[in-house]
Amino acid sequence: MNPYQYCVDKAASSGSSFTSSFRFLPREKRQAMTVLYAFCREVDDVVDECSDANVARTTLNWWRGEVAAIYGGKPQHPVAQALVPIVQQFNLSQEHLLEIIDGMEMDLDQPRYPDFKALQLYCYRVASVVGLLSAEIFGYTDRQTLKYAHDLGIAFQLTNIIRDVGEDARRNRIYLPMDELQEFGVPASDILNARETENFHKLMAFQVERAKRYYQQAFEHLPAVDRKAQRVGLIMAEIYQATLNEVVCSGCHVLKERVSLTPTYKLWLAFKAWLKN
Repeated sequence: MNPYQYCVDKAASSGSSFTSSFRFLPREKRQAMTVLYAFCREVDDVVDECSDANVARTTLNWWRGEVAAIYGGKPQHPVAQALVPIVQQFNLSQEHLLEIIDGMEMDLDQPRYPDFKALQLYCYRVASVVGLLSAEIFGYTDRQTLKYAHDLGIAFQLTNIIRDVGEDARRNRIYLPMDELQEFGVPASDILNARETENFHKLMAFQVERAKRYYQQAFEHLPAVDRKAQRVGLIMAEIYQATLNEVVCSGCHVLKERVSLTPTYKLWLAFKAWLKN
């Protein structure tokens, strides 16, 4: 199996909303996004699938070596090998790839976040940085587009956090800021034991409104001149916003349920967004 086919299989197995939009890209950019997404999945799986934190940390350090080899050496992993021509063609930053790994490592060290400022750093590393790299692949002429990519990444990650509260709690992770739990009168034990209260629903309404503000900020930052080049990001936004709306419409029972859109519905949303943008 060649390195690119490995990336295709890795991306396809994830079932992510991201991959629904890739098919609308020209061939070279579609391949680049597939490889970038496979890299994100590989380093994320290190943390999610390894039960020993020390082994996971060692593996992430190995990946840092692979990133260095991408920019001046001979990487061993097929995803890293596939990235070599991609980083050259689209001028992708080594620092950004390393920041993604740093974000994944935060899951080993920090299962709680004291406030939103602390959570923002995590969201930046695991999502905004991916948005910035994606913007480079899609192409832009106005640097204001990078502010759009940054805020859209935050919005995506906040959507994931809202959707996955229960799933994360079962891994002993709480991404909702601790000071906000306290403000709304929701003990961490309620999250960990899936106790759904009126205060919990008020807390989640607050989280949803913040995510919506980040979507709005992102769209306001996107210059008209780059809208066409960045419309795959707008397709992703359509799918993620639909996921957020589905969570709200289903009663926000995220402690025990995980909302997901069907592949057919995601494809329909993507096609509709492509026509609109």
